[in-house]
This record gives sequence, structure tokens and C-alpha cells, in this order.
Amino acid sequence: MIRLLLTLAAVSLATAPAIARDILFIGNSFTFGAGSPVERYRPDSVTDLNDDRIGGVPALFRAFAEQAGLDWTVALETSPGKDLAYHYANRRGAIDRRWDVVILQGYSTLDARRPGDATRHGEAAGRLAALIHARNPQAQVKLVETWSRADLTYRPGSRWSGKPIAAMANDLAAANRQVARTVPGIAGTIPVGSAWNDAIASGLADANPYDGIDPGKIGLWADDHYHGSTAGYYLEALTIFGRVTGFDVRRLGPNERAARDLGLTPAIAKALQRVAWRTLRRNR
Repeated sequence: MIRLLLTLAAVSLATAPAIARDILFIGNSFTFGAGSPVERYRPDSVTDLNDDRIGGVPALFRAFAEQAGLDWTVALETSPGKDLAYHYANRRGAIDRRWDVVILQGYSTLDARRPGDATRHGEAAGRLAALIHARNPQAQVKLVETWSRADLTYRPGSRWSGKPIAAMANDLAAANRQVARTVPGIAGTIPVGSAWNDAIASGLADANPYDGIDPGKIGLWADDHYHGSTAGYYLEALTIFGRVTGFDVRRLGPNERAARDLGLTPAIAKALQRVAWRTLRRNR
């Protein structure tokens, strides 16, 4: 009986919503939702530190929190095509405040000049983490593992050309997890790329946008086969929200408000919530 009670207590602690209430998203177009209506979704619900009137994935996070009964204040600092080193060098003044949680989303290949190399990415993540912890030593700083770019998989000239669509996301996940293990101040990663891989492997999402979207499947990429579609960003936001708060995103349900606002059907919303939940369970 004692062992059972201890086990139940451990499970309860592992799944309890986070205590933190302030969150900052630092990233680029993969965070602000370029190529989809997500970019301008409910900008008044979040604080854009750059005053660009962006809602993006942070606004989806805020919408989920409201529906879950969680009182989160959400802010973002984003710039298109930039890596984490840019934000530290150029936006340090805006970022240097007290935060409870900070989400770091780096360049889509980690390094624009050396794709797949996490050296610059990790160094910048460490500097940003130190900046955040100087204001709040208890802050949680997490890295986002981004998705495979179809344009770098199905077109020639990339280190991922000709490989399975899951390969790039797997490489980015491994690199970010290595950074989290070795760089002080990083509290873990968020498996967004793994969620995309899961959606494709399960048959929910199409694997190759260059040959059209198979009947009955959804597209995760925007028309440039690089950025996310509405569904792709929705899945990203679900994965981040579930990891940060501990909330079971399946509870948002098929009639979740942001999905409805953005034109995702109840069936798609429910399916994407399940993918995010399943991915988070597999990547604890």
C-alpha cells in the first residue's frame, strides 16, 4: 500500500500544472507563425516586445491557457530568419526582465552556415539562459526541437536531401538534447519535430507536400514547404503548452476555440491534440 501511494504521488507531481505564470517566447518565423493566419491571431492577447503586432504560437498558448483555466501572461520577442545569437546580441535589453519560463527556438538548421552544427546555437542558448537566471534563478529555459523542412529533404543540395522526412527533425532533436545536457541553465527540450514525425508516421499528416496532399490527410507545411501550415503551428503550440504546463491537451477537446477560429475542423483539432499528447508521453 505504501509503495502504491508513493507511486501515485510521483505521478501526480509529474503531471501537475507548472506553478510559473509568466512565459517569454524567443524565436523566429517558426514561432510567430509565418505563412499562415496564426501570425496575426489574437495579437492583443500577448505582449510583443518588438511591437510587431504578432500573435503566433504564443497567442495559441494563451488561448489554450484561458480554456484550461490557467492564468498565464505571455510575451514574445521574434525576428524572421534569425538564430539565438542574434537575439542575445541585438535584443538583450528587451529580454532582460524577470520571467518564469522562457522558450528558445533557434534557426531551422541550427546554424545557417553550418547546417546541423549546434555549436553556435548552444553557446547562444547558454548566454540567454544566464541572462534569464540573473533575474530569476528559478526560471525554466527550454529549447524547441523544430521540424524537418520538406524543401531541404526533397530538393537537392542539402545535408538531408534524399533522406527520410523524419531524419532532419531527429537530427535537430538530438542536437538540442545534447545542448540541454551540456549547457548550464537549460531545463530540457520540447519535442515539436517529433510530434510532426508522429503525425506523419501515424498517417494523419502527409509526408511529401511536393506531390500534393494525399486524400484524408492534412498538410503540416505552408506553401513554401518550409514554414508551418495552420495545422503545423497548432501542433507546435499544443506540444509546447503540454510540456510547459503539464496539462493533458486532449482535454481541450474537438471544439477548442483557437482551432475553430483558424478554420481547423473538430476532427483535426482532436487528432492533433492526441498526437501532441502521445509525443509528450514518449519524450518525457
